[in-house]
Amino acid sequence: MSEERPIILFTNDDGIESPGLWAAVQAFTDLGEILVVAPREQQSGMGRSLPIASEGRIHVQEMMINDQNYTVYAVDGTPAQAVQHGVLELAPRLPSLVVSGINYGENTGNGVTISGTVGAALEAASLGIPAIAMSQETPKDLHLSYSVDVDFTVAAHFARLFGEWLIKDNRPDDVDALKVDVPWGAKTTTDWRITRLSRRRVYWPTRPEREALSDIGRLGYHFDADPSKAEPNSDVYALYQEKVVSVTPISLDITSRTDPFRLAQIIKGERQLR
Repeated sequence: MSEERPIILFTNDDGIESPGLWAAVQAFTDLGEILVVAPREQQSGMGRSLPIASEGRIHVQEMMINDQNYTVYAVDGTPAQAVQHGVLELAPRLPSLVVSGINYGENTGNGVTISGTVGAALEAASLGIPAIAMSQETPKDLHLSYSVDVDFTVAAHFARLFGEWLIKDNRPDDVDALKVDVPWGAKTTTDWRITRLSRRRVYWPTRPEREALSDIGRLGYHFDADPSKAEPNSDVYALYQEKVVSVTPISLDITSRTDPFRLAQIIKGERQLR
């Protein structure tokens, strides 16, 4: 049996200077070898994208964590690309866990594929590495901030709790990653619940304000959801309605769970959809 300590790779989509990232790192410093590879700049909303325009430059920095100096890596790229650079170039062996986050803002409902936090975890999972996407519910106006008004202590506690379980590699089949969302004001004693991804959208796009189509017209978003109407076993209901920590197991297999034989019959016109 190997006596090597597990490598834990940390990344995020808020950028390497984010206090949420460092709160996650601090929760794991005694558990394994720490490797921080995160985007150099804010990369929220990038999903699992791998744009060919990313230059991939890696900037080496020194950071103090719990009074210990660490060499960390800031990547000119997306969260998913940071994971790839970390695994392919910077880790001496395959990491035992990837922790993505802690994100400023929750990632729930059918918009999670937009999230760079979730995208990085999915990229890690696709490379055979257990991963956790950690998000802290915050007011919308703090989503793109590094606000010190956000206390990540509780989210870091849950990151450690579920991350340590993932390292043990006793996951059931079809659990490739965990998406964990911590409600605003939660405590370490707050209950947690296994949830499924809600079909509801929580943050909706807003139309750009401009006079001509050739003007700059950035899309925005706003919160528009009634969590009481969400599926009772969903992440949306658990986080917003019940105020518990939502733990959503994620599978890389996003195939519809419909009956394939019945679907083929409907497409061929051999059966009516009722």
